[in-house]
Amino acid sequence: MQQAQVYRTVSPLCLVLAVALVTGMPSAQAKPAGELNIALHFTMSPAWFDPGETPGIITPFLMLYALHDALVKLIPEGPIPPSLAESWTVSEDGRLYEFTLRKGVTFHNGEPFTADDVKYSFQRYRGTGAKELHTRAQEAEIVTPHQVRFRLREPWPDFLTFYATPADSALMSPGSQAEGGKEMPCNVIS
Repeated sequence: MQQAQVYRTVSPLCLVLAVALVTGMPSAQAKPAGELNIALHFTMSPAWFDPGETPGIITPFLMLYALHDALVKLIPEGPIPPSLAESWTVSEDGRLYEFTLRKGVTFHNGEPFTADDVKYSFQRYRGTGAKELHTRAQEAEIVTPHQVRFRLREPWPDFLTFYATPADSALMSPGSQAEGGKEMPCNVIS
């Protein structure tokens, strides 16, 4: 009987003490240190390394983000920031997008990045979004070596959003296909 009395007294005290310890103490915040590396394992078709042929599934997009860049980049919030484009303007009628390209950018093989590469990549793209892109965007015109203009058939408010992903707008050097030949998807030069 005395043992039951002890349990009835000690049990509530332990419960109160446990609650006080858990809720009454400020949580310790670990300070971030070092670098976080994330590794993803997935099997890939060699064609997925070629942004011009990419199917519309998420797996190749993960790889394309690591290998290629676009004129602008999508971010979760706020306005779309520049990436390989330094700046851009949109005409009043919403049919012309003119991009000023960053200078001093080179591909992995040392070739300088120019408006020729933007035009080449636009013309070459045949992936999942190609029909939408080529139906709405009439052409990419070279204005100067560091300026390119996209002429749309009609205003397309989502042009920047659509053209901000490496799946639709990964920029490649025209020399990459010549250097890689038929094996280019396995030996991408971006």
